[in-house]
Amino acid sequence: MSKNDGMNYAPKGNVSKVVQEGEFIFAAIGLDHGHIYGMCNGLIEAGGELVAVYDPDPQKVEGFLHTFPQAVAAASEEEILQDPAIKLVAGASIPSMRGDLGLRVLDYGKHYFVDKPAFTTIEQLEKAKAKTAETGLKWGIYYSERLHVEGAVFAGQLIEEGAIGRVIQVIGTGPHRANPTSRPDWFFDPEYYGGILCDIGSHQIEQFLHYAGAKDAKVLHSKVANYNFKEYPKFEDFGDATLVADNGATFYFRVDWFTPDGLGTWGDGRVTILGTEGYIEVRKYIDIARDSSGDHVYLVNKEGEKHFECKGKVGYPFFGQFILDCLHETENAMTQEHAFKAAELCIDAQVKAIKVETGETVK
Repeated sequence: MSKNDGMNYAPKGNVSKVVQEGEFIFAAIGLDHGHIYGMCNGLIEAGGELVAVYDPDPQKVEGFLHTFPQAVAAASEEEILQDPAIKLVAGASIPSMRGDLGLRVLDYGKHYFVDKPAFTTIEQLEKAKAKTAETGLKWGIYYSERLHVEGAVFAGQLIEEGAIGRVIQVIGTGPHRANPTSRPDWFFDPEYYGGILCDIGSHQIEQFLHYAGAKDAKVLHSKVANYNFKEYPKFEDFGDATLVADNGATFYFRVDWFTPDGLGTWGDGRVTILGTEGYIEVRKYIDIARDSSGDHVYLVNKEGEKHFECKGKVGYPFFGQFILDCLHETENAMTQEHAFKAAELCIDAQVKAIKVETGETVK
């Protein structure tokens, strides 16, 4: 796992199986984004058995099988979809194609676990809502910057315990390293990736809804820009937005592709959560100039100032909970309503965004 490349960042945790051998068999379809590795790691550590993979690109399949030799290469998507033993399909195809894949997966009676953004248009989301209502199957979304970060998980646990009282504001920053020479063509075209607020902004909006305990929110203001990547005129390298939740909590977030080369990881992702009785800061991937490891949580409340090093101590409970939800028709990992609401709001923020006129880049 490379800390310098966010596209292939695939955390590994402790094995904590929630099912017996043969109880939860899954496959992967669509290897366009490296998040598929983290998705599969999480499911395997929770007891899922990866048996097959399909992608039209044999090189991607070869690389996947090198990491997951227990899987076999399927000759077609249909071979996986028609296998009655497979209960779930994990997918990280090109974002604009993820919605249609999910519809096919559910039509074959399987659950779907998809990388974010799960959708690039509201029309895709509405079709997914109808299909989950029709089938009763899960459409899980991999919001990895909360679900697969131990510090972020621990922050949620602190909030649930009342450590900072009622959450009234969240501030999120999600900088990423662009690595443009290693990116596929679709990465630079919003028609395929949805735009910066729809794409990496989805992490931010999901964590806001979760930490604030909100069911809905309104996008008050959003904007996007291309400051530095003029050779890719459709690309957006900066975006921010302000939201207010149905319970009164407010949110500001910024996402960008300006991680400097000198940083020891792909992005200095952080979140600050203000409550009525204290505040929390999570330094997700690094504590700059002090500790190259991530998962640092800082808490200030009436009891004083505390620093928690969460690496290797908290785990990633989402994956086991999600497997059990698929098997028992429960919603303990994440409600379908929450997963879809975060997706809806990031699309709304993207659609409403003001496009900042940046002029020529000054070298």
